[in-house]
Parts: sequence; structure tokens; C-alpha cells
Amino acid sequence: MRVVSEQQLTSILGGLPVECPRVVASGNFATPRTLLGLVDKALARYRLFVLNAQPGLPDRNGVDLETPFVGAGMRRSPRLRYFPSRLSLVPLLLKQNLAPDLVVLHCSTPRDGTVSMGTEVNILPAAVEAARARGALVVAQVNPHMPYVFGDGVLACDEIDYVLEAEEPLGSPVPRPVADTSRTIGGRVARLIPDGATLQLGIGAIPDAVLGALLTRRGLAVWSEMFSDGVLRLHEAGALDDTRTVTASFVFGSPELYAWVDRNPRVVLLRTEKTNDPGVIASHPALVSVNGALEVDLYGQANASRVRGEIYSGFGGQTDFVVGALHSPGGRAVIALPSWHPKADRSTIVPRLEGSVTSFQHSFIVTEQGSAAIWGHDANDQARHIIEHAAHPDAREWLRESGRTLGLRVP
Repeated sequence: MRVVSEQQLTSILGGLPVECPRVVASGNFATPRTLLGLVDKALARYRLFVLNAQPGLPDRNGVDLETPFVGAGMRRSPRLRYFPSRLSLVPLLLKQNLAPDLVVLHCSTPRDGTVSMGTEVNILPAAVEAARARGALVVAQVNPHMPYVFGDGVLACDEIDYVLEAEEPLGSPVPRPVADTSRTIGGRVARLIPDGATLQLGIGAIPDAVLGALLTRRGLAVWSEMFSDGVLRLHEAGALDDTRTVTASFVFGSPELYAWVDRNPRVVLLRTEKTNDPGVIASHPALVSVNGALEVDLYGQANASRVRGEIYSGFGGQTDFVVGALHSPGGRAVIALPSWHPKADRSTIVPRLEGSVTSFQHSFIVTEQGSAAIWGHDANDQARHIIEHAAHPDAREWLRESGRTLGLRVP
């Protein structure tokens, strides 16, 4: 590991032997903005691969944006290249089809000859391995604000070619008050989660509301793709099993959360191939997977990735965890969403999805209207439960008529 100045690193990056290199960088709220800014200055053309990119990333002519999960920083960009993939398979993409020419990490300060990738492990270990296999560079921004988190993100210093020492605050999602609809849905989902369950929750207001409704539970565990401040609240309330680690692949939240995960032996961040492996997920008893969707149809199929045909996010880990939860002893796969979209002024429950299917064959579809039981019921009863217990009252007659047109027997 060689510590270099900005000027030295700019010169090194400008000498990459590839005309349009692929740059894989930490995503979510762990993107090393100072270092990535130097990359952008040094390279006239490059491909930038980031998961769930946040606003403020380079987006100009000469930069092709690549991702299997679209964040606000790439959404609607004319230079976006979306690669559909389950998150558990993204490491294979990096080792086969999308090999990196440069990996850009955001790390903690060194400790005992190692650094930690901190809040973002995810697909980065696979990216580092793919870079090493082809002689590509691995560079890191070392930042005293990045927590040292145990797990697969801990790297020996000699695994990094060049280091830029640059201090910058870590990003956090903008706090938003929990709306009444989200709170109602969160309470309904919480009633499906028993004491001793293992939790996986996705990103958004509804998963946060679910966690807020579980503070009186006991013996809970977390095996998830990610977690945010709601898990810290569970810890403070005594809802978590003290004998089990909180395990995920990345975290984002408040500075308080980042301080809690720093050198905390109760928190372990593992690479995506482990956290999102459906077989590993299924090995946890009573694993309850809670994910959102943009719309659900009468066949119980969920679309969580596209709006009016345009890519909005992607598969993420939803498909991995739905499959894993269904195979977990006592496990449940829950899709939670409002029954009505206020901006579009339309039902989120539709007769049949017109776009892509993110996941299907869930245990329950939950809205503020109620909980529709899916698993174990025939196709007609599934549709009936969705109409009667999940759909908005204003959409129910339309859904019944449409369901009959589709050949479903719904009274």
C-alpha cells in the first residue's frame, strides 16, 4: 500500500493502459467522492459501475454509467446501462462479463496492518479479486470518518496498490417522517413476525416502519442484505438476541448508526455471495423477508424495478431473499406496499403486470387495507385474497371484472 498525493494519483490514473476502463466503486452512501472526483479528472472516457448510486456522481459525456441496481444518482441518465441480475449473481458478472480495470474503495484508517471497507462490503471483495486476477489496479480513499467494521470487508494493506488520505463526512439518507399509511402497513407486517424470528428488510419507509413496530419483540436476529437505524433501535430496546451477530452486506443511516457499527463485534458485514445465497438464507429458522414493490398483480407477481417501462431500481436482493425465506423452516416472504399510488392516482394492485416481474410466490401481500395470504392457496383464492384484503376499495370491482377476463374465478 503506497500513500500518494492527489497529483501523483491523477498521473497514475491517467496512465491506465485501457482506452475506456471500467471503474468499479463503492456505492450507496459509501462512495469515496474525493477519490472518484480525481478519477473523473484523470480519465476522459470510462465506464462507472456503482450499486445504488446516490446523487452527485460523475454524469457527463464520456462516462457510461453501469449498474444492476439503479439509485437516484443514475436514474433517468441517458448514459445508463442497466444489467438485470439478482444481487447474489453480480459477483459473477464482475468476474466474467464486466471485469474491472480499476477498483475504487472507501476504507477506514489502518489498524494492525489492515483496513476495513466500512459500511459497504457488498460486491466489492469480488471486484477486488477480479481486478487482481487481471492485473488491474485497486485504489482506496482512507477516511477517518469511515468505521472499521468486521467481516469480509477487512483487507490487508498490501492488497491495495495506492491510497489517498482524504477526510470527508459520510453520507446519510435524508430523514423523513413516517406517514400514517406506512405506519399502518408496518404494524400489519409486524403481526406476522414472531419472537425469535430472523429478519431481512429492504430499503424504504415501510421496512423502517416494520422495525419500529417490533420494539417489544424478543430474541430477534438479523440476516439481511442491508440494515439502517431501525436495527439500532431494536438493539436499544432489547429486542435482539445478544448471542447472535447482526449480519448484512452493507449499512446506511445516521452518524449514530455508523458510530455503533465501528469496531462492534456484534456487527459483521459479509460479501454478497454469502448474505444473499438462498441456501444460506434458508438455513436460518423463521426467516421473515420483508420487501417493497411498485405494483403487484392478481397472480401474486411483484414488480419492484420498473415504472411505465423505465428502469427505476432493479432486482436487488429481493429475489434471493424471497426464495430463501420460503425454504426457511417457519419462514415467510412478505411484499408490503400502499394499495394506492397518490401521485399517479391509481391502484398499485393491477390485474396483470405489464412490465418485468421482480419476484413471485410470496407468503403474504400486505397493504394498509390488510394482509392477503398467498402461499398454500390456489390461484383463484390468491386473487380473491389480494382483491379483498390488499386492494384499495375503489379498485376492487375493476379487479374482479379484470380477473374474470383473465380466467380467474373471483366472486
